[in-house]
Amino acid sequence: MTALAAGTVFEKYHGSEWASDHFYTSWWFVALLALVACGAIVSIVQGRMWKRPATLLIHLSVPVILLGGALTTWVGEHGTMTLHPGEPATQFECKDKTVRQLPFAVTLQQFEVVPYAGTHTPMDFVSHITADGEAFDISMNHIYRRDSYRFYQQDYDEAGNSVLAVAHDPWGIAVTYCGYALLLIGLLWMMLSPRERFRKLMKGSAATAVLLLLLAAPARAMATPRTLPAASAREMGEMYVLYKGRVCPVQTFAKDFTTKLTGKASWRGYSSEQVLAGFIFYPSDWCSEPLIKVKGDAWKADYGIDGRRASYMQLLRLEGENFTPATEKSLREASEKYNLVKALVAGKSLKLFPVADSTGHIGWYGQNDELPLTVSDDEYLFIRKQLSYCQELVVKGDYQTLGLVFAKTRAYQERQAAGALPPAGRISAERLYNNLTTGRWVAMLSITLGLLYFAYNLVLTGRRRPMPKALRRVGILWVTALSLFLTLIFVLRWVAGGHVPMAGGFDSMNLMAIAIGVVALCMNRRYSIAIPAGMLTMGFCLLVAMMSGSNPPVTNLMPVLNSPLLTLHVTVIMFSYALFFFIMTGGIAGLIMNRRTDIADGFRRVNLMLLYPAVFLLALGIVIGAVWANISWGSYWSWDPKEVWALITLIIYAIPMHASLHVNQSPRRFHLYCTLAFLSVVITYFGVNLILGGIHAYN
Repeated sequence: MTALAAGTVFEKYHGSEWASDHFYTSWWFVALLALVACGAIVSIVQGRMWKRPATLLIHLSVPVILLGGALTTWVGEHGTMTLHPGEPATQFECKDKTVRQLPFAVTLQQFEVVPYAGTHTPMDFVSHITADGEAFDISMNHIYRRDSYRFYQQDYDEAGNSVLAVAHDPWGIAVTYCGYALLLIGLLWMMLSPRERFRKLMKGSAATAVLLLLLAAPARAMATPRTLPAASAREMGEMYVLYKGRVCPVQTFAKDFTTKLTGKASWRGYSSEQVLAGFIFYPSDWCSEPLIKVKGDAWKADYGIDGRRASYMQLLRLEGENFTPATEKSLREASEKYNLVKALVAGKSLKLFPVADSTGHIGWYGQNDELPLTVSDDEYLFIRKQLSYCQELVVKGDYQTLGLVFAKTRAYQERQAAGALPPAGRISAERLYNNLTTGRWVAMLSITLGLLYFAYNLVLTGRRRPMPKALRRVGILWVTALSLFLTLIFVLRWVAGGHVPMAGGFDSMNLMAIAIGVVALCMNRRYSIAIPAGMLTMGFCLLVAMMSGSNPPVTNLMPVLNSPLLTLHVTVIMFSYALFFFIMTGGIAGLIMNRRTDIADGFRRVNLMLLYPAVFLLALGIVIGAVWANISWGSYWSWDPKEVWALITLIIYAIPMHASLHVNQSPRRFHLYCTLAFLSVVITYFGVNLILGGIHAYN
């Protein structure tokens, strides 16, 4: 573990290539790994582990995984090949500059940069390839396999040439995956087998009760997803963002985002800005929240959805689905909402930072977008680190400073985009419009009143009696108020948009409702049915308008993140971190109650029970991440600081699972170990992102 940790520190100051040469591929590090493999085999023999199959599988997985890594390093072939349009290629160059021969020819027919709609920003890079008459496309996260060779899109040049990464590693991948399977099966078996320590610990009624209490606590906490306070979320909503081709307040984006997902502009008492902030700063909470409105019944059972709403996690299987015009509309709409959340979580939806290029043209960029060369170092750091700093303030609960960061970001936007921002009056009108728009209750109330008035008017008409003056005045007042309100909405949309709002379905139905209200008021004195009919028709118009306006266009996704394995990888690891947090708190409680031996021992039993699923989830998350990386760019393990520290954390928390070790000899030692062990989680999550860097620290 010391060597692993040291490698990440040296990589910070000397670079990845230096760390690889002097640590991870050096003779002494390979010797250490060989000793680890031998130690696992010796433990199997000395401990007679064939009598405990679960323990045997776990320990056997260690040398198998290391053997797979050795085969990948020493037998596998990894390199690149540059393809020129129309020219067959049969060779690729390895990292050691040697040239290897392919058993077939690969020909580039065309290379294509696919941009986001309406922009010049690349969305994907596609190589149209043929190999011995077989046509296929290679793009980001879409590889080509043939005869144990794997081809990945890596680079291109302005001449239309494409650079592919080539991997030929049939033995290393197969053996490593077998090791992964042994590890996960062994850990799962260990939790299910009545002969293992976990099930024996579960037999203790007192410890089980405490465990259920601890597991119930996060369930109750998750019942209400976390987000920013209303005031902080409102401050966030005052920043500018490029959305749907125009600059508008973040509040507008939040409102459309929330309405798209839930069918209304708020959720469970949270404003739209709070919903947006929840997905940004507490994605694990909100991705599990069943707020996405889904329709249709035929497909829900296949996705484990019971009811009219689903969570983002329940829709993961929609990833990669190819929808045709014949596909059920409700399924396509659910996929749109899934992709909307995915784009936000990927950091590609919010274009908050205006930057002028060399020609003076101002473009808006997200935190993870490629920035123009004209960006200064200070601007570059500000853009890259703004959201991470906000996340840190949210974790600390320093909402006052968070508000200052939002205000400074807005000042930066106004300074950088001077002359390109909408007038202050237009922005104010848009904010007022966002605050004034209501839910469907207005439409439903108008329809209900219209039906009641209509029925009562028919009864009175049959009896040749006039509508009572009080009821008549109430009807007139409602139609007048609703007409004035809709007129104000119309004017605000006109001012905010800079043009007469008559283009979309929402605008046309809103205008029709205004017209009906005006006509009803004008005809009221002559026709008693005018007001009831006006209320009823205006209500239906508003209902249709809100249905049209609740489905804003879906934004594009970042191709490199277009994989359900990435989302699953992060989610599983976050759950393991949550369990480690409870283990840490149990350790602190055990230290405080150290003199009460029975209580301290009870906390120890609870922590041990939490330890098994926590380690299993962490191992599962690491394996999922490795498989996803191998599918996406051909490397299941890169010795990145995040990967290394995740491995260190796994080793640290696996130690207390060995009952014979010194740490398990007394409750006090165990609790102290559990408390200090959480430092590895802190380093893995915060230390890598803020200090050590690496490919996992792009956020």
